[in-house]
Amino acid sequence: MFKSLLVFITFALVLVSFNHAPESAANEYIEQYKDLAVVEMYRTGIPASITLAQGLHESNYGLSKLALEANNHFGIKCKSWWTGKTYFHKDDDFDANGNLLESCFRAYRSTVDSYVDRSNFLMQSERYKHLFSISKDDYASWAYGLKESGYATDPQYAQKLIEKIIRYELYKYDQSEDPFRHLLKD
Repeated sequence: MFKSLLVFITFALVLVSFNHAPESAANEYIEQYKDLAVVEMYRTGIPASITLAQGLHESNYGLSKLALEANNHFGIKCKSWWTGKTYFHKDDDFDANGNLLESCFRAYRSTVDSYVDRSNFLMQSERYKHLFSISKDDYASWAYGLKESGYATDPQYAQKLIEKIIRYELYKYDQSEDPFRHLLKD
């Protein structure tokens, strides 16, 4: 009886810690990268909420192999013009016979480089150009626009981003003050 109770309690504790792990990881991720997302918002016009939601989603709260080993927090693939470091891992590319292939992803020196390159990637690509006419306060239109422009293959991509934005109140970072405002006054 005691042994069964101990096994049950241990199992319950494992389940509780597993269920709280994403919350804890999400909160740590947000705390670590919120300022960078705000800086990028003021540099580019991409809402900080979208940047954080994509970072959380694409990097599995900063815990994915791609994020940990290649500092790639946004799942950006190499593309033909990429001349930087690369990282190969299986994702969603298949050969003519339907076999899963290793995809070429961009690898970065730091997470900051990943954030900056992702912003530049969106700004410099014709397929995402229309997004920059959307207000930084309209995260839902940004989420749907990213999906419609082909950022991700997941049909639920926009909803997943919006869900994270609401769940973690990421929209509040879209209202953050410009961190460089004091430099512009002088």
